Amino acid sequence: MEEMEEELKCPVCGSFYREPIILPCSHNLCQACARNILVQTPESESPQSRRASGSGVSDYDYLDLDKMSLYSEADSGYGSYGGFASAPTTPCQKSPNGVRVFPPAMPPPATHLSPALAPVPRNSCITCPQCHRSLILDDRGLRGFPKNRVLEGVIDRYQQSKAAALKCQLCEKAPKEATVMCEQCDVFYCDPCRLRCHPPRGPLAKHRLVPPAQGRVSRRLSPRKVSTCTDHELENHSMYCVQCKMPVCYQCLEEGKHSSHEVKALGAMWKLHKSQLSQALNGLSDRAKEAKEFLVQLRNMVQQIQENSVEFEACLVAQCDALIDALNRRKAQLLARVNKEHEHKLKVVRDQISHCTVKLRQTTGLMEYCLEVIKENDPSGFLQISDALIRRVHLTEDQWGKGTLTPRMTTDFDLSLDNSPLLQSIHQLDFVQVKASSPVPAIPILQLEECCTHNNSATLSWKQPPLSTVPAEGYILELDDGNGGQFREVYVGKETMCTVDGLHFNSTYNARVKAFNKTGVSQYSKTLVLQTSEGCNFETQSAPYSQLVDIKKLLAVAWFAFDPGSAHSDIIFSNDNLTVTCSSYDDRVVLGKTGFSKGVHYWELTIDRYDNHPDPAFGVARMDVMKDMMLGKDDKAWAMYVDNNRSWFMHNNSHTNRTEGGIAKGATIGVLLDLNRKTLTFFINDEQQGPIAFENVEGLFFPAVSLNRNVQVTLHTGLPVPDFYSSRASIA
Repeated sequence: MEEMEEELKCPVCGSFYREPIILPCSHNLCQACARNILVQTPESESPQSRRASGSGVSDYDYLDLDKMSLYSEADSGYGSYGGFASAPTTPCQKSPNGVRVFPPAMPPPATHLSPALAPVPRNSCITCPQCHRSLILDDRGLRGFPKNRVLEGVIDRYQQSKAAALKCQLCEKAPKEATVMCEQCDVFYCDPCRLRCHPPRGPLAKHRLVPPAQGRVSRRLSPRKVSTCTDHELENHSMYCVQCKMPVCYQCLEEGKHSSHEVKALGAMWKLHKSQLSQALNGLSDRAKEAKEFLVQLRNMVQQIQENSVEFEACLVAQCDALIDALNRRKAQLLARVNKEHEHKLKVVRDQISHCTVKLRQTTGLMEYCLEVIKENDPSGFLQISDALIRRVHLTEDQWGKGTLTPRMTTDFDLSLDNSPLLQSIHQLDFVQVKASSPVPAIPILQLEECCTHNNSATLSWKQPPLSTVPAEGYILELDDGNGGQFREVYVGKETMCTVDGLHFNSTYNARVKAFNKTGVSQYSKTLVLQTSEGCNFETQSAPYSQLVDIKKLLAVAWFAFDPGSAHSDIIFSNDNLTVTCSSYDDRVVLGKTGFSKGVHYWELTIDRYDNHPDPAFGVARMDVMKDMMLGKDDKAWAMYVDNNRSWFMHNNSHTNRTEGGIAKGATIGVLLDLNRKTLTFFINDEQQGPIAFENVEGLFFPAVSLNRNVQVTLHTGLPVPDFYSSRASIA
């Protein structure tokens, strides 16, 4: 139960929830805390004033709870709270549990009303401190949010279970431990107070006295208040709206916004969701059991590593002492190596124990919370949070994926010291006749007719001279850095052909090869000059070496597909890896197969499916970009994310240049990466979207997209740079 405590605390005040309300994003807040973080928006920015001014923006823009900020051109709502554009900036504060909270714009007016009944200023906006989603309150204010009665019940039971032994409620000074409870009076008594205040005679003789623990259970099982509709306060919830995923009353179905929605019986949906949550918990429970067994295994490994280390060190010391004074220094070096290996193994295993313990504690806390929620008898309250809990349970189970419960380190030391040959060599040490060495291999010959370049890759082939009689055991292929720098090894092995990927575009490389055997290494072959493409592929097949001299005269355009190897596991590929979507509601990143470091490159993506107005992002990224968040949230990506009405540019979680104009099914997004001018520009339906998005971009970039299950896009490559941009670039 203790591990569940964080689930029961408000992210603003850090204390147990008091009168919790459920925000549209499924997170909870104390009603008083929700009032404390309200922000009053300027009158000119309210939805009513916008409609009155005839700006043409639909009401949906302000009712869509999945959209973030509607007011700041520099903030889409995903970043930290920096204030609205037209309001003075107020510094962020931190709640006791570390969540950043935006304080109220002005002190709340003095009032004698409770927080729930006190009037809310007009045009008030509330931002969830956990997911940072913002929305404007309607005329009902905070009363428009449903109360989380299930969470209240769980907190009550948790606090009761944490309390010490039940005390007498009638002792005047130091309360004694209660011995009985009267079910009719609902009072706990110690023996002296029971005899004095509740004698077993007269009308009190018919009262039923039970043990304190049984009385506590009776209190807990007492009927709870029936949940009422937030729109019609006199009506109880009677049905469940499948489309809105919330309980509704009879009046909502007759005249409210749910009149045309599909509805089902409240009890049936309550049982269905309880069953789904129970099934999800079964899988998570198995994972938790495996994790506990895994922790036992890891702790045993620590002991075994310690024992093996002591035994190995003792053996090593005995062997090194036999080599007398001449080997004392070497002995110290060997001991240092063993200790280093020992510490490394312990560090790896202890780190894994710590990581697994934290994850198990979080999993156990979530399980206990879910089990307490399942005990609730309030269908409407349960259904208000069941969907979010089911998603969290599945997500937590996925985190215990393959490889998580596998030791990262073995207990054995892969070191062995055999001193007998060395001792024998010392005893037999003497002058001997030096034998004549065998010859080294002949110089390899590069086969020019089979060498070629393709995209930013180079394939080289070589062979031994026809009359060579000395066999080669292997070959070493070396390339320079494309700028005339030092050579470096790119291949060592027995094969006589090698393809090198990941080279810079529009660069000249020098290649050479040499052979080796047990005797030594041959001299280098003649140096071969290779020229990579200006773009990322050719409209023709790979050019043989005889054509490499005229490679710059070819028309180079970008041909590539998405890369399943580096993509997030939730990404779904089709159409030869040119079409992608996602199985998750969260944003996932997928990269193109080819990176760019020089030249001008242009590609397009068409929107095949666009449901529920999500925010897909398009742009470029480094290879090590985070794959489990929106593109542009870290410093490894440069992107434009867009919804059905507007777009923003984002890099390192900084949102800039909000531009009107969005996307729909069938729209085309163009991405233009000009590494000659070091700029990145975006287009929507052949029109430039905003100014140049990013400047001073340098390095190796991969085409990138982030999307969720509501979006499907298809990649189009092999496209030339738009004519208007080419003419503008030539003028510049």
